[in-house]
Amino acid sequence: MPHSRREFIGASLATAGVLALGPLGREIFAATDSANRAKNLRILILGGTGFIGPYVVRHAMERGHTVTLFNRGRTNTHLFPEVEKLVGDRDGQIDSLKNRTWDVVLDNTGYVPRHVRDSAQLLKGNVGRYLFTSTRQVFADFRAPDKKEDAPKENVGQSYGALKVLCEGAVNEVYGELATIVRPTAVAGPNDRSDRFTYWPVRINQGGEVLAPGNVTDPIQFIDVRDLAEFMIHLIENDVPGDFNTAGPEADLSVAEFLYGCRAITSANVRFTWVPADFLAEHNVQPRRGMPLWISPKAKGETRSPVNRDKAVANGLKFRPLAVTARDTLDWYLSKPQDQRHLRTGISAAREAEVLAAWHVRSRSR
Repeated sequence: MPHSRREFIGASLATAGVLALGPLGREIFAATDSANRAKNLRILILGGTGFIGPYVVRHAMERGHTVTLFNRGRTNTHLFPEVEKLVGDRDGQIDSLKNRTWDVVLDNTGYVPRHVRDSAQLLKGNVGRYLFTSTRQVFADFRAPDKKEDAPKENVGQSYGALKVLCEGAVNEVYGELATIVRPTAVAGPNDRSDRFTYWPVRINQGGEVLAPGNVTDPIQFIDVRDLAEFMIHLIENDVPGDFNTAGPEADLSVAEFLYGCRAITSANVRFTWVPADFLAEHNVQPRRGMPLWISPKAKGETRSPVNRDKAVANGLKFRPLAVTARDTLDWYLSKPQDQRHLRTGISAAREAEVLAAWHVRSRSR
């Protein structure tokens, strides 16, 4: 790493020079970057075979790290045959983690506070940093705009967000400055089983009249799973402590910009009909299930107000373009067998047509 201004300028000019050479320069730059990477880390991943986990595993291995997986051995067991796999259950069957040492643990499967506390205490002293994947739902006031990492957390109850608050507390209590908390917003990309992001490029690709929710300026936030995975590895390579809201894109994105961005990746004949939040609420079209990702000013309960991601960006979080995430996600969806193309989230075609028809009647009567 260059430490003086002269060294920094020299390194910058050298980088610019090799990149100017085109493909050959990029190969040289990649080789140089590889040589300058962090030392090989021994990484324990609790989970690793669901949605986020495989991207984390692949990126860690690409970076030259050694990975061990701990899970029940039930999901995607064909993945990563070259990786050490420890079989167990976080509900009282974690003995395979005893008397082993790793540089860092990535906990992507912690939902029950007792399970998280058990693993944190068992591994204490045998791992360096503990990175815990939490959620933006930990925040108490979902309507408060631009929530930062130190915003008030939810009162403890039985909700997903409240349980994650307790999980965060367990990790911080056991590990202190050796704890890192990552709080993703909606995670998008190929292999996402929630279909929160997937609904939009798929629906737009089908063409026709598309129900567009709320006001054109209403906000949208999501993060590509690959950006999240790369940020996690970046944090552990640099031994970064603290809490990080991981929400993209880097610049504020309106629902109109989002929908037209998804439209740009398809040749389908599409027209958007904007339906106000009040009307959608009257017809029981909810932001989360019916209109995923949309942050409605009229919704009750878990209103998806934006979170502040400045701290994460300042610590290395980077974002792919919307078009890349949308195109890759649509391609993945269309690659599935026809009988498996079922969206778990989003308004059904029949319901969408019904609401649009009702809106047109209302509009004509004004």
